[in-house]
Amino acid sequence: MRLHILGICGTFMGGVAALARELGHGVEGSDANIYPPMSDQLRALGISLKAGYAAQHLGAGGTEAAPDLVVVGNALSRGNAAVEYMLDARLPYVSGPQWIGDSVLAQRRVFAVAGTHGKTTTTAMLAWILDAAGRAPGFLVGGVPENFGVSARLGRRLRVDAMPRMASRAETAGEEGCRSEGAPGMDACERLDFVIEADEYDTAFFDKRSKFVHYRPTIAVLNNLEFDHADIFADVAAIQRQFHHLVRTVPGSGRLVVNAEDARLAEVLAMGAWTPQTTFGIDAGEWRARLLAADGSAFTVLRGGRALGDVRWALLGRHNVMNALAAIAAADAGGADPSAAIAALGGFLSAKRRLELIGEQGGVRVYDDFAHHPTAIATTLAGLRASVGTARILVAMEPRSNSMRAGAHAADLGASFADADAVVLLQRPELAWDAQPVVATLGARGQTVPAVAELIAALRARVRPGDHVVFMSNGGFENAPRRFFAALQA
Repeated sequence: MRLHILGICGTFMGGVAALARELGHGVEGSDANIYPPMSDQLRALGISLKAGYAAQHLGAGGTEAAPDLVVVGNALSRGNAAVEYMLDARLPYVSGPQWIGDSVLAQRRVFAVAGTHGKTTTTAMLAWILDAAGRAPGFLVGGVPENFGVSARLGRRLRVDAMPRMASRAETAGEEGCRSEGAPGMDACERLDFVIEADEYDTAFFDKRSKFVHYRPTIAVLNNLEFDHADIFADVAAIQRQFHHLVRTVPGSGRLVVNAEDARLAEVLAMGAWTPQTTFGIDAGEWRARLLAADGSAFTVLRGGRALGDVRWALLGRHNVMNALAAIAAADAGGADPSAAIAALGGFLSAKRRLELIGEQGGVRVYDDFAHHPTAIATTLAGLRASVGTARILVAMEPRSNSMRAGAHAADLGASFADADAVVLLQRPELAWDAQPVVATLGARGQTVPAVAELIAALRARVRPGDHVVFMSNGGFENAPRRFFAALQA
């Protein structure tokens, strides 16, 4: 089958493209913004990328053959030229989440990782733990995990009798689950695990449910819940309803892995839950952590008060310790040995653009971070501050997510920079709100600039040896981190 994917360079849709290619489909796609790392990954797979959403890409005017199926990303809306042609020409189409739910996940035991923050990192951690345990899981991550080098893969079928011994407490999600979940044409003693980042954002212009309702997980991680995506959710309660839709799809033989420190998740579960629950948290829950280093680079994992082992790794921050507890608990629910999971995290390298070190030049370290919410900004900078001590931290911030651009987080943004010594905020002319009040809360630490070139110049004027410079955006940021690093090299 020949698929054309609209919005192919988004992290999710790029993963869909990779999985479709691995299944043997012919895959091409188009996008308004084609940039690394996803564009590099797709081209390496031999997938043709077309710039823009022209109707001709779908066969209009007879210049190209029409695809057998159009897979539509949620960035597309009515009025888009490709969408209007697709509808007028009555081309077969489906959303990305529904395609992966029907074509990939229906034949696999699904681990779904949901939450406002930490989905990408926790999904990558869980996939790495299961891989280290010999499970060879499939996965789709909203980024590129550095341990794997790709954002998605199908994984490998394994016979239960050839797998590592399952933990006794996980029988319902282990060998017995293998017998009950066999798909037509699949040996009943084969296990196909799949780990997926479960996003609460809407599915498509024609399906306004959250993406994760299509995934039907056996094991679901509920990492945290805060207000976000102001373009589609009116308030926190609206997001909680979508999370409860996810909870309703998890079978009684599965497991909910829940952040015990999150009151909003407790409210979701109070709406009704029919699945056994495992809880985690640094200060509450069955799975806990005792910090051995203030920056989160080393900690002891405890279960029911009993120490199971220490994690010493390259990641920083309390938030990543929480992510690790979620991944270990989910892996345990799937039958993996917790001691092996703890050991595996010592070799975990996170995903690209999660406080990713671009390089060091002249004593200045430059990072690229996928920031989209004040809480994520604050926790990332707090972890870095605990690691670097009194060294200066300079932040370049692009308000890029729909919620950020709409001003939904403006009131909390200034406080999120508490651990920064200087902040340069990109206030493009089209930004819907005035960033000056935010900068005013920062005093001499803050300034705004209207363009990336001026942002780079402002940082160059401030930076000095020993500084840590963090670029924060959930978009391409016009390649600002690498442009700045190149300027340092020059």
